[in-house]
Amino acid sequence: MAVQIGAKPDSGFDNPIGMLVDCHRRIERFLQILCVVAERAHGRKLADGEKMAVEDALRYFRTGGRRHTADEEESLFPRLRAAEGACGLEELNGLESDHDQADEMHAAVDALYTKWIATGGLDSDDPLEMERLLSSTRRLKLLYEAHIKVEEGSVFPRAAETLDKGTIAEIGREFAERRR
Repeated sequence: MAVQIGAKPDSGFDNPIGMLVDCHRRIERFLQILCVVAERAHGRKLADGEKMAVEDALRYFRTGGRRHTADEEESLFPRLRAAEGACGLEELNGLESDHDQADEMHAAVDALYTKWIATGGLDSDDPLEMERLLSSTRRLKLLYEAHIKVEEGSVFPRAAETLDKGTIAEIGREFAERRR
């Protein structure tokens, strides 16, 4: 990923909640690429720059996106549930459901973009492929907007207040281990 001069440096493993927020910014940037390219390149072969940007975005969601979900579902959410009991359980269940829905939409987007890159276009076999790609990217964007709003507005602040420093450090170690 390119470094932007003057940009806030990403959080480290000593600040796993900050890492999750940083990851949200990457999700938003890569999702924006997938949405914009689908809208602007409709009906034509992708330009080399578009193709590279889409491939980077797809690769991010295949690796970084899955790791982010594991960070939440395997490290943060269980500890928050343990610390809070039933409080917020429905909210966390909803976020996990969002992850499942996002996985399904990402699979569709990935398959359609992969075909577009490989064949130079969509709609050759199925006239609705482009519409499915546009619909899936738009739905992903809406899902992530709501999902991130809940996490950053409620869940992450609660975790920062509720979880002790030792637990936060343990979560950071698990994040690090996932990246080895």
